Amino acid sequence: MTRSNVRSTNTKRRLLRNLVTALTIATTLPASVGCHVWDRIGPGPHDTTASYHRGVGLSIEYPEVAECETAVTIAAEAATAPHSLEDPSKLPTIELSLDEAVAMAMRDSPVIRSLPIGASFSTQNATTVFDPAQMASSTQGVEAALAAYDAQYTNTLNWSGTDTPRNILINPFTQNFQRQVDEGTSAAYASSLSKRSAFGSQFTIRHVVNYTRNNNPNRNFSSDFVGWVEAEWRQPILRGSGLQYNRIVGSSQTPGVYNGVLIARTNEDVALADFEDSVTKLVADVEQAYWDLTIAYRLLEANIKGRESALRTYQYQKVRLDVGAGRQDEEAQAQSQYYQFEANVQSRLGGPTGLYATEQKLRYLLGMPASDGKIIKPTTDPLDSKVVFDWNSALSQALDRRVEIRRQRFLVKRREFELYASRLNKRPQLDFVGLYRYRGLGDNLLGDIDDGRFDGLSSSILNGEFQEWQAGVEFTLPVGLRQAGAAIANAKLQLQRERAVLAEVELRVSHDLAEAARNIDVTYQLVETNYNRYQADLRQVEVLVRRYLDGTDNINFLLQAQRSVVQSEVAFYQALADYNLAIRDLHWEKGSLLAYNQIQLAEDAWEAGATRDAYEKGLFLTPRQDPSEVTMTPPVTRRSFNPSEVQATGVGFSMQDGAIVTEQALLPSDAVVPDVDVSPLIDETIPSADGLQLSE
Repeated sequence: MTRSNVRSTNTKRRLLRNLVTALTIATTLPASVGCHVWDRIGPGPHDTTASYHRGVGLSIEYPEVAECETAVTIAAEAATAPHSLEDPSKLPTIELSLDEAVAMAMRDSPVIRSLPIGASFSTQNATTVFDPAQMASSTQGVEAALAAYDAQYTNTLNWSGTDTPRNILINPFTQNFQRQVDEGTSAAYASSLSKRSAFGSQFTIRHVVNYTRNNNPNRNFSSDFVGWVEAEWRQPILRGSGLQYNRIVGSSQTPGVYNGVLIARTNEDVALADFEDSVTKLVADVEQAYWDLTIAYRLLEANIKGRESALRTYQYQKVRLDVGAGRQDEEAQAQSQYYQFEANVQSRLGGPTGLYATEQKLRYLLGMPASDGKIIKPTTDPLDSKVVFDWNSALSQALDRRVEIRRQRFLVKRREFELYASRLNKRPQLDFVGLYRYRGLGDNLLGDIDDGRFDGLSSSILNGEFQEWQAGVEFTLPVGLRQAGAAIANAKLQLQRERAVLAEVELRVSHDLAEAARNIDVTYQLVETNYNRYQADLRQVEVLVRRYLDGTDNINFLLQAQRSVVQSEVAFYQALADYNLAIRDLHWEKGSLLAYNQIQLAEDAWEAGATRDAYEKGLFLTPRQDPSEVTMTPPVTRRSFNPSEVQATGVGFSMQDGAIVTEQALLPSDAVVPDVDVSPLIDETIPSADGLQLSE
């Protein structure tokens, strides 16, 4: 062993001994020392470079996106400081009718807004006007399903070289026909055009060219082109055949998973139903916010009138106390009631359910700034006339027009399609395959037949001298058909489930409609009752004021009567709002809310190219004169549906100069108008409650 090797061995032993000693010390230290041992390691050749992951990789960054200025972003940035306790009569007003509010919400809502307004807004579940088009353009839409029938063109070209030695013994007598090394160049070109039909057929036209150049001495040409042109037809006879089956299954090869045109059609119809449901909820929310704002004005006015009456009572009692004719407890009671009404006014003005908060909810639904220095003033008066709906007509419309029922029926139709396809999937695969081929060989790719039989590949193929054909059948049968059987059982269960849900939805709709119809009668009766109560409280206050001023009655009765008149007025206006919302709810439950608000749902304008394509395709759709010549698969829908079509289900009445007049004709001309008892309103007029005069 050399000296350098001995030195290296000793160094390795010393390092190993030091390492064992360090590990022994580390394992025998008390547990309390812990990781602080490593903290006492002095500075040394350690890496102190700052890590990108530590300084930048863990930082929170703000995304850089392209932002476009829209009406919504302008409204968000234009918001001013909100109103809280300002006098609404000193603010400029925006007069707005209910029809204008609904039209504004429909026009300025690319995102379908909803109540209540909260801190958490789910961007993933937001409904927009783009959702139906997004579904149509997705992989679940009709266009994606039709893509399975698009012609597919493929083209490949590959070059390769050969330089392979061979383990052979060269015979002197045959050395001219043998090569120790195979050398050559080859190329392969293939192109095909395939098309699948709606009946499951597969048509393919294929062109193949193979080029070879090598050192084989037995070849007539040093290089040659070999190729062919062939046409293939594959036709399913059992599984995979039929127009209806392929329109359901599409390009899927798995039993139970279908993406055909009919399935895509139901997906788009469900998306349209979901969009219609969102629009209906938006209209309901706008009407809710509008009537809430209307009643917020009335409730604020009622509390203002109560505060003014309490103030007058307190001032009168204070004067009596100052001249020595009053009592301190009565003055304190009057003052307490004044401050109670003052608190009510402040709450009705700036509280969570006050005027400004309610107005802001309507602003949000309309896409307006949260505050712009103005205040919205509703101009549509609440309906105070009796409205009667024909129950049988309303029920039949609800079961036919409710978007939830139509949506569920589309799901049932989809499950019926899937069950139909699953049953056909249980058949074995039996395909007829036919092929015809023209072959050729040539020294050149093109060439001329006059220059030799195999001068050119193209001329050899076009000459048609070499032809081949093939015909046969292919049969495939999964023994047991377990997957197909499971798909049928699952499809049956899915269909039964959707049918059960459909029946439950119809039952729920009938119950909801009955509740809405009951609420109309109850809320209208409450309007009459609370109005009569309000009038009685007004008369009571008038009598008690005279008796209090005469000194013949206690102030407690007057203060209680003043509170009662405000409470009855508030109850009257709240009942009036509930009555108008009950009418809205009945239209909602019977599926006519969009028609009631004159809202139309339609596609956006087509592009010029799409319009031209539709026109050109329509030229080929000529109607058949003889119905027996028309063959078609079972339809998905039985007729078109217009959710904005006006329905006739009732009649409304109002009072003008003590006479009954028709408010809104909703019954057909031959309907029997019911006898409506409006005698409680003949001698009394519902007050207009224009106490708050807001400046323009």
